[in-house]
Amino acid sequence: MARDDVLRSIEEMASRRGGLPILGPRKGKLLADTVRAKRPSRILEVGTLIGYSAILMSEHLAPGGRITCVEVSKSNAATARKNFAQAGVADRIDVVVGPGLEVIPKLAGPYDLMFIDAAKDEYLGYLKAAEPALALDAVVVADNVGYFKEDVADYLEYVRNTGRYRSENHPIGGDAVEVSRRIA
Repeated sequence: MARDDVLRSIEEMASRRGGLPILGPRKGKLLADTVRAKRPSRILEVGTLIGYSAILMSEHLAPGGRITCVEVSKSNAATARKNFAQAGVADRIDVVVGPGLEVIPKLAGPYDLMFIDAAKDEYLGYLKAAEPALALDAVVVADNVGYFKEDVADYLEYVRNTGRYRSENHPIGGDAVEVSRRIA
């Protein structure tokens, strides 16, 4: 099955399941464009679900690049691995199962890009746990910062006001995605 066919299949499944919270094509375009512009060698994804966003990002890795996905659910991780294989990208993606706040500190960097789409009230914890492994000019993309702005308020305060990141908010379809470049 081709990569685009797998993405469409996931989109259809998400629709049938009454809103399985995948990134979707509109926000997916912003993520893909961000990854394409950065051409990262290593990506850290927190909150893989069934692999939609990792498949999107895999197309735009630098040659030899890799994605490390962190997923708390064993079942979702197994489905993601199956989707990666069907999309022909499994050779570029590693899946680590466990709670992000426990797993992230054990991962070795450097990561050029981080995508966060997991427990909203833990976004800041994920970022701080990953910072020792983030490259100085790493890009951090956080999904759902519009729908869940109260839950991610501490995260947004941190990336917007500490002087460690240059951050932009991208409203998309009632939600928003925050794209932050590490500067310190």
